[in-house]
Amino acid sequence: GAALGGGLEIALACDIRVAGEKAIFGLPETSLAIIPGAGGTQRLPRLIGASMAKELIFTGRRVNADDALKLGIVNHTVPSGTALSKAIEIANEIAANGPVGVRCAKTAVDVGMQTDLASGMEVERACYAQTIPTKDRMEGLEAFRDKRTPVYKGE
Repeated sequence: GAALGGGLEIALACDIRVAGEKAIFGLPETSLAIIPGAGGTQRLPRLIGASMAKELIFTGRRVNADDALKLGIVNHTVPSGTALSKAIEIANEIAANGPVGVRCAKTAVDVGMQTDLASGMEVERACYAQTIPTKDRMEGLEAFRDKRTPVYKGE
């Protein structure tokens, strides 16, 4: 379906985006003499670069799923009607990993992207340090050693 205006702004707030092959994306607000007002002017440039984001926002241009993938607006394009199953597949892949590690990695990326590289590296080190004393870390190491699938508990 279409992710236009506020619909795209909601999608841009997500960590991972999956689109059906017939999806359309855009921030057409300037064609209505307004601007994207729910994060589009801030999130899109951080995702695809300022110049391309300005072009899409200033023109109000709509892009198809293939172009959205090429631009980096979406992570995956899939046949129509299969986006939910692809999203669940990705969620299951994430869920198989240590929840503390995933949570800390998300924090490191999200906070680090809002600052300079040196500060981002400090955020990463602090997040990494939070994973060291966890039971999940030990479970991961033991499972690797024993050649078995780890069973994480978020501890």
